[in-house]
Amino acid sequence: MSVLTRDEAQTRAQLLDVHRYTIDLDLTTGDETFDSRTVIRFTARTDADTFVELKPAELRSVTLDGQPLDPDTLDGNRLPLENLTAGAHELRVDAVMRYSRTGEGMHRFTDPTDGETYVYTQLFLDDVQRVYAAFDQPDLKSVFELSVKAPEGWTVLANGVTEHTGDGVWQAAPTPLISTYLVAVAAGPWHSVRTEHRGLPFGIHCRRSLAPHLDADAEEILEITRQCYDRYHEKFEEPYPFDSYDQAFVPEFNAGAMENPGLVTFRDEFVYRSAVTDTERQTRAMVIAHEMAHMWFGDLVTLKWWDDIWLNESFAEYMGYQTLIEATRFTDTWTDFGVVRKAWGYDADQRPSTHPVAPEAVEDTASALLNFDGISYAKGASALRQLVTWLGEKDFLAGINTHFARHRFGNATLADFIDSLASATERDVPAWADAWLRTTGVDTLTPRVAPAPDGTCTLTVGHAGSRPHRIAVGLYDLDLTDEGRLTLRERLELDVPQTAAQPIGKRPALLLPNDGDLTYAKVRFDPESFEAVRTHLSGLPEPLSRAVVWNALRDAVRDGELPAAAYLEAARAHLPHETDLALVQGVLGFATGQIADRYLAPEARPQALATLADLCRDLLRRTEDGDHPGLRLIAVRHFIDTAAHPHAIAAWLADGTVPGGPELDPELRWRILGRLAVLGDTDEAAIAAELDRDPSAAGQEGAARCRAALPDPEAKQRAWEAMFSGDDLSNYLFTATAQGFWQPEQADLVREYVPRFYPDAVAVAARRGPAIADAAGRWAFPAHAVDAETLALGEQCLRDADPIPALRRKLVDQLDDLARALRVREAAAPQA
Repeated sequence: MSVLTRDEAQTRAQLLDVHRYTIDLDLTTGDETFDSRTVIRFTARTDADTFVELKPAELRSVTLDGQPLDPDTLDGNRLPLENLTAGAHELRVDAVMRYSRTGEGMHRFTDPTDGETYVYTQLFLDDVQRVYAAFDQPDLKSVFELSVKAPEGWTVLANGVTEHTGDGVWQAAPTPLISTYLVAVAAGPWHSVRTEHRGLPFGIHCRRSLAPHLDADAEEILEITRQCYDRYHEKFEEPYPFDSYDQAFVPEFNAGAMENPGLVTFRDEFVYRSAVTDTERQTRAMVIAHEMAHMWFGDLVTLKWWDDIWLNESFAEYMGYQTLIEATRFTDTWTDFGVVRKAWGYDADQRPSTHPVAPEAVEDTASALLNFDGISYAKGASALRQLVTWLGEKDFLAGINTHFARHRFGNATLADFIDSLASATERDVPAWADAWLRTTGVDTLTPRVAPAPDGTCTLTVGHAGSRPHRIAVGLYDLDLTDEGRLTLRERLELDVPQTAAQPIGKRPALLLPNDGDLTYAKVRFDPESFEAVRTHLSGLPEPLSRAVVWNALRDAVRDGELPAAAYLEAARAHLPHETDLALVQGVLGFATGQIADRYLAPEARPQALATLADLCRDLLRRTEDGDHPGLRLIAVRHFIDTAAHPHAIAAWLADGTVPGGPELDPELRWRILGRLAVLGDTDEAAIAAELDRDPSAAGQEGAARCRAALPDPEAKQRAWEAMFSGDDLSNYLFTATAQGFWQPEQADLVREYVPRFYPDAVAVAARRGPAIADAAGRWAFPAHAVDAETLALGEQCLRDADPIPALRRKLVDQLDDLARALRVREAAAPQA
C-alpha cells in the first residue's frame, strides 16, 4: 500500500475542490465484509491526472462522470483518475470492504457476554480508505452525507443526528465541512442515555452488557460534559459548531478516545466495571475535556498537513487539564499531569526518535503516525502552559479566538497559529515558537546559592539548554515546630537565563526550581536541597511541588546520577505519608515497573519487591479506617503485583475479599490470578473457572494474560504461536497475551524466545499492520532482558530486517530504554 507524501497532498490540494461525499454503507452482508458505495462531487481547477484512495476486499465498479473506469487499474490503495478536465466531476465507487479486528477502519466486535455485535469506525490517520473511497488528506474538507443499513435492533450513530427511515436504513444529517479522517459511524444494539443541554442533544452510549456500569456513572459523565461545554463557551467566541454531541464507549479501541465531530469515541474501559480511584475518574474527565476541546481545535480548524498534529493534540491536552480545574470538582489535575504525562514527554524527548513539537517537515503519512507520542501531547501541552505563563491568559485566549475566526471550517498551519497569537500581543511570539517548538531535548535547571558578605545569600538558576523559561523558585524552610514539615517562605518568579543574582536572605533548607511546574525542564538540586528532599520530601505542603521533586528524582535515576536504590529508599520513607493518589500511583509504578524490574540487577530484585510490599502494607494499615478507599485500592493492587509468595493473595482470592476490604471485584480477581500464574500457584483449571465466573471481554483478556504467564513450556509455546503464527487474536487479546508472556521471575524459562522476538515481530507487523506492530513493539518486547546480547540483536534487526515504520519506531525506543537500563546498572555496579 502506498503512503501519501506531503508533496503529493500539496499537488492534489492545488488541483481539487471537494464539495460533497454521499456514502452508503450496508452492514447486513455478513461477518467478514460490508458494502460501501461512495459518490464524490468535486471540481478540478485545471486539466490533470490525480488519484483517489481505497483499500477494498473487492472493487465492484467505478464510474467517472457516468463513464466506467476499469477496477483493475487499482494499484494498491490508489485508483488513478486520468485525463481529468477542468470543471465539475462526479466519481462513483462501489466496493466490498473488510471489517477489522485490530481497531483500524471499521472494527467489528462480538461481545462474549451476550453475543451482541458492534461495529465502529476509527479512520485516523489514513484508515478512511478501509471504509470508503476518498481524497484522503486533511486539507480537502467536504460535506459528508451518510446513510447506513444495519441489522434489525441496531442503532446507528454518526457525526450528525441520525434518523431511522425504515428497512434498517439510518440517515445522518449532512455535516459541515470536515476532513475525511473525522467521519464516524458506530452501530449496534447500544445502551444509550440521552439528554439535552442548551438545546443541543447529548448522548452517552455503550454495549448492553455494560449498561449497569454506565448507568451508575451516567450523571457524573454528563455533568463533566456539561461543565466543560459551558466553560469552553466562556473561553471561545465561536459556538460549538456541530448539531449534537454523542460520546460512545466502544470495545477494543486502540487510543484513549477520538475527536470525531459530534460523535466522540472512547475506549470502553472508561465504563468502569470494577472499583477505581478518584484519580482514574479524573483521567476519564480529562479525556472528556480533551476531546471536547478538539471540536474547536482539530475539527472546526484542522491542520493542513500532519506536521502540525501538535496543533490538535497539544492544545487539547493543555485545555483538557486546565478546563477541569476551572469548571469541575477536579481542581488538582496538574499534579497528575506532572507525575504521569510529563514523564512520558521527558522520556520521549531523550530518545533517538525525538522530534520537535512542530517538526519542519513530515514527509508522508507513515512518518506522521509515529509522531503521536509524549512530545506531541505532553511536551506540547507543557510548552503551551509555559506560553500562557509568559504571554498571559487574556492575550493567549484572544489569539486563539482570532485563530478560530480566521480559519473556521478550514485548515491552518503553525505559521497561521503564531500569526493569530502575535495579533493579540506585542511580545515576540515567532521567536518563542522557534525556541520552543522547533527544538528537541530537555533543558535542565539547577539552583546555585552564593553567600553574601552580610551572611545572607543570593540565588542563580543554572540553565543547561537553549530555551527561555519563566519559572517560580520555591524557598522552603524547616518548620521548627514540626521537624517533618517544610514551610514555604516565598516563591520567586524568575526569567531563565537570569540577568542577575537574586538576593534571598538566609539560606533556605530547600530551593525548588520550577515550583508549580509551569515549564518543561528537568530539575536538579544543590547538595543542601537534596538533603532536605531526602529527609523531608513528604513534608512539602503542596502535591504539585512534591510532583516536581519526584520527577526530579526519577530523572536523576534515569540519567545515572542517583542510584535506583536511593529512589526506593525515598519511596519507602515518604510514600506512606503521601495523600495525593496520582503521586502514590506514579511513584509505585516507576519503582515497580522500572527500578525493580529493569534498573536493579536481578539479584537485587527480590529485596526491592520486599521493600515495596512492606510499603504497601504500611498503606494498608493506614487505610484500615475506610476513609481512604482510593489509597487503599492502590495499595492492594501494588501489593498483589509485588507479592513474592502466593500465600496472602491466594487467601484473598479464596475469601473473595481483602481483610478490612475491599471485596474482590473482577479486576482484582484477575490481577491476583495473574500474579499467582507468574508464581506458579495456579493452573488452567482455575483460569477456566474464573473465566466461567467472568465471561466478559475483559475476562477473556484476563484469561489470556494468565495463560501466557503460566511458568510452563507448553503454555509459553501456545501463547507465542497465538501472537506470532496466527492472525486470529484481536488487538486487545494480542496485547493481553503479550503482557502475560514475559515475566522477570521466568527469565530462564523464556530465554529461548528473546532472539525469536525480533524476526517474529517483523513478520507479524508486516502481515497485520501498524496497530499490531505497535502492540508487538510495546508489549511483546522482552523488556526484562536487560543485557548486551538483547541490545545487539535488536540493533541488528534495525540494520538488516527492514521492519515497517510503526515497529521500527517502537524498537528504536525500546532499545534506547534498554541501553539506558544497562547504563543505570553499570553506574551502580561496584568499581573494581
